[in-house]
Amino acid sequence: MIELLRRAAARDAEAVAMIAESGEWTFAGLASEAESLAHGLRDAGIDRFAIASNDIPRVVALLAASSLVGAEACVYAPDITPEEMDRQAAAFAHPVVVSDRDDLGEPEVSVVRPASLLKDGPPLDVLPERRPLMVLTTGSTGTPKGVRHDWSRQLARMEQARDGSGQVWLLAYGPNQFAGLQVLIHVLGTAATLVAPSVRRPQAVLELIHDHGVDHISATPTFWRFMLAEFRADPRPVPDLRQITLGGEAAPGSLLEELRATWPSARLSHIYAGSEFGSTGSVRDGTDGLPADLLEVRDDADVSLKIVDDELWVRSSASMLGYHGEDDRPADEWWPTGDLVEVVGDRIVFRGRKTDVINVGGVKVHPLPVEERVSAVPGVKVARVYGRVNALVGAVVAVDVVVDDGVDEQALKASIREACADLPRPWQPRSIQVVEELAMKENKVVRGGAATD
Repeated sequence: MIELLRRAAARDAEAVAMIAESGEWTFAGLASEAESLAHGLRDAGIDRFAIASNDIPRVVALLAASSLVGAEACVYAPDITPEEMDRQAAAFAHPVVVSDRDDLGEPEVSVVRPASLLKDGPPLDVLPERRPLMVLTTGSTGTPKGVRHDWSRQLARMEQARDGSGQVWLLAYGPNQFAGLQVLIHVLGTAATLVAPSVRRPQAVLELIHDHGVDHISATPTFWRFMLAEFRADPRPVPDLRQITLGGEAAPGSLLEELRATWPSARLSHIYAGSEFGSTGSVRDGTDGLPADLLEVRDDADVSLKIVDDELWVRSSASMLGYHGEDDRPADEWWPTGDLVEVVGDRIVFRGRKTDVINVGGVKVHPLPVEERVSAVPGVKVARVYGRVNALVGAVVAVDVVVDDGVDEQALKASIREACADLPRPWQPRSIQVVEELAMKENKVVRGGAATD
């Protein structure tokens, strides 16, 4: 991370790297902050630590500092509770949490203020041979897993990065997410500018997009659905976006069509990535799924894909070293992604997570195809398809939808049933509920888990 800041600062020291609530930060300012923090980490003997902060420039400076001295940094969720912070610090053996928050009370783990680590010292010109980094999975079912990476693997593809100066990106992912880390690496590596809001919900970033001329956004499909609704309700012209990137969830075709219709001149890209196997690269043809020719495995390829029992597996040069507490794994290891796929023509089409499959009387129903039908119905903002426990068949397909204002709910439900009428009987929704909001985590719909009747 430090080399990205140094390179951008050498190109234009006063170029704006980040815009946040704490103000504007130049590349030179971020690099200088990182250098000072690196001296502080070294002087304090801190070689493993966590970060709990929503001040994104400070998070970036701490990550860059850790990469400069070979300390393993791990970013916790910015809004983590003190109790959960203690639990994660114990689980991942973090002796120190660096945080600027004033609401942590008296946690069990040692909390260090970032300002106390700012130290002067001579330039640190030699990068360590090993530069560890840990990223936590979402932990939707309990304590997250600690995924160990090395900065050299994550930054390798940025050596030939194009100049992105003049581009203005929005950070729509949390700094603790792997997707957020990828956006940070890309923006800093291309010397673009990043608008880093403290609240990353679509309703909260509308003004920032207009005020700062954001023209590049990378976000989840769920975020984009809500963002489109915000733009439709806003009387101002939609901003002139040049790049639209989707990741973190399968992107339904209806959403891609609406994005293309709204921004016909923008480049539309998919990112398929995971905390364990890194990023597989960007697909820029604007079509749902991945090209099937990626299944042609080559020993010299940075990324290779294969399908085993309908599950997508990945081998990547950017894959993790191993989980926390494990020895390093082979660099050429194949990783099961948990995503169920099907080859349709020349595309690898995503059918959903293995854990989300609904068993309806012995018939396996994949939620995503149903969800895509429902989401395409006019008046539906976003939908969640899941299994509802049923005493007779084990589970039935249920749908929760968030709808546009003023929609006739009964007519909408009839339209949803009509849209799904040609699906096999077990796939058709038996329960349709209009809700004010869906269960969300990191701007993604929480799927899976059968509700009870």
